[in-house]
Amino acid sequence: MKIAIFAFHDITMFHLSVPQMVFDEVTRLGLADWQTVVFSADGGPVRTVEGYEISGVTDPITAGEADIVVVPSWYDDGRTADSKLLDLLRRSHERGSTIAGLCLGTFPLADAGLLNGRRVVTHWRAFGLLTDRHPDLILDEAVLYIDDGDVFTSAGTASGLDACLHLVRSRLGATAANQVARSLVIAPHRDGGQAQYIQRPLPMQADDDPIARTLGWALSHLDEPLPVRRLAQTAHMSPRSFVRRFRESTGTSPAAWVRSRRLDEGRRLLETTNLPIDRIAADCGFGGAATFRQNFVAAFRAAPSEYRRRFDALH
Repeated sequence: MKIAIFAFHDITMFHLSVPQMVFDEVTRLGLADWQTVVFSADGGPVRTVEGYEISGVTDPITAGEADIVVVPSWYDDGRTADSKLLDLLRRSHERGSTIAGLCLGTFPLADAGLLNGRRVVTHWRAFGLLTDRHPDLILDEAVLYIDDGDVFTSAGTASGLDACLHLVRSRLGATAANQVARSLVIAPHRDGGQAQYIQRPLPMQADDDPIARTLGWALSHLDEPLPVRRLAQTAHMSPRSFVRRFRESTGTSPAAWVRSRRLDEGRRLLETTNLPIDRIAADCGFGGAATFRQNFVAAFRAAPSEYRRRFDALH
C-alpha cells in the first residue's frame, strides 16, 4: 500500500512525522508492505516552522498513485488551500483513495468539498472557524477521530497518532496495531469516542489511583456484569463520585468505556480465534449474539461474521 503525505511550508516537524512514524513501523515490523512518500505542492523542499529544510520531497503526481493521501496538519489561520491541492484531493478521492485530514488538515478536505454534510472533527480551538466557513458540517466535539471509510478526520495534535493507529487496525487488525503501538511505546487504543481534552490530567501512578486500578480490574472481568455500582464499589467510592472522577480521568462515561473495551475484545477474538459468535458474545459480556451484533455493527459498520471473513482474507 502506498501512502502520500502532504508537506507545506511552516508545517511542524511533529505533525509531519506522525503518519510516517506509524505507517513506516508497519513495514519495519514486517506486518505488511506499506510505503510512505512525502510530497509538496511543487515537488520542492519545504521549510518547517522550526526552521528545518526538508528535502527529498516528491511531486504531487505521486499522490495520484497513492491508496491513502494524508494532510497531516494545516495553517493555524485555516487559510484556503491552493486550488491545485484541492483538485488533487478531489481527483484522488474520485479514484478511490482514502483521504485523511489530521488535526487542522480537516480544513483542506472541507474546502475540497469532501466533507459536505458529514460528521467531522478537527482541533477543538478551530471548531468555530471551520463551522463559520462550512456550516453544513456536523462538528463532533467529543471524539478523537472519525472514520467514514473514504474520508478520515482527527482531532488535535497527538490524536493523529490514535487516528493512524486506527487506520492500521482497520486494515491489518488489532494484533498488528498493538504490535505497532508496543514498538512505538504509545497507547494501543484510545477510541474515537473519547473526548479531545479533559479538565484534569490523567493519573501518573496507576497503583495510587482508584480509577486506574478499577480500569485494570474491569479488563479482567469483561465477561461479567459491570454496572456503575459494581465499578464504584471496586474503587471504594460512591457511584456519583466515581462517575465524576471517571469522566475527569478518561473523558468518557463508565458505560461507554466498558462497551468499547468489550468491542475491542470481541474484535480481537474474531481476528485470532475460531470461537463461535455466541461464545465470543458471552466472553465479552454482551449476553447474547444479537446484542453483540447490534453493538458491533454500530461501531464498525460490519457484522461480526463479515468482519471475521475480511480479516481472514487479509491473512
